[in-house]
Amino acid sequence: MNLPKIDSQITFLYTDDLEASAHFYGDILGLPLWLDQGGCRIYRVSGGALVGVCRTGTIEVQTVERQPNVIFTLVTGDVDGWYAALTAKGVVFEKAPALNERYRIYNCFLRDPNGYLIEIQRFLDVPHET
Repeated sequence: MNLPKIDSQITFLYTDDLEASAHFYGDILGLPLWLDQGGCRIYRVSGGALVGVCRTGTIEVQTVERQPNVIFTLVTGDVDGWYAALTAKGVVFEKAPALNERYRIYNCFLRDPNGYLIEIQRFLDVPHET
């Protein structure tokens, strides 16, 4: 049996300060706003990949607990370029770009205004877009 086509993918993150999160994802990371639902704002990451930030306390979000182990990863061919651009915007990184031999990646880490860990990485053994 063939499965139906998946049109896109959304990772939802929850926030007590929707405006700070919208500023971070829209203005700092430069992701285009795809849909504003009032209590949730959804940004296009790439192609069919989306990230949504939703205000906690809404009916839809009240029963969802935040997952502290979530890592939102952006894959790029230019980790150093992202590091330089975000540093210029005042972003403080938890880990500067470095080689991770175990996983064969080059990556860095920062946090969004809600404490979610964001990784910017490049796979060393997999072709990537530039």
